[in-house]
Amino acid sequence: MEFEVTFQGKKQVIAHIGEHDILTDQPVYGGGDNQGPAPFTLFLASIGTCAGIYVKSFCDQRGIPTDNIKIVQKHQFNPLTHMIERLELEINLPANFPEKYKEAVIKAADQCAVKKHLHNPPQMSVTTKSI
Repeated sequence: MEFEVTFQGKKQVIAHIGEHDILTDQPVYGGGDNQGPAPFTLFLASIGTCAGIYVKSFCDQRGIPTDNIKIVQKHQFNPLTHMIERLELEINLPANFPEKYKEAVIKAADQCAVKKHLHNPPQMSVTTKSI
């Protein structure tokens, strides 16, 4: 798998992924135009949306409507290290959600590939190449 990343505007960075372009930007106070989420915000959103697709698939397979289900993602930030110390996903279910599936929907969300990669991070390297 390969992505291409390009630049435009003040602080805009675009990831070209197959047929999709994902625009990131910085807020105005950070020198950007706030035309898209900041890269780190996009990274955090990938956790909740990844869990969300597992919850959605779980419900779809059982004929459970997802119209009134949402995931609330909360972050605890350490001001000294500037790192997220804790991340919580809360699956808000409607009152009529089948009781027998409540633990199973949590297990479904736990299958998130992004979360699994955070627990087992890949090795990374950065190099340059003259073109």
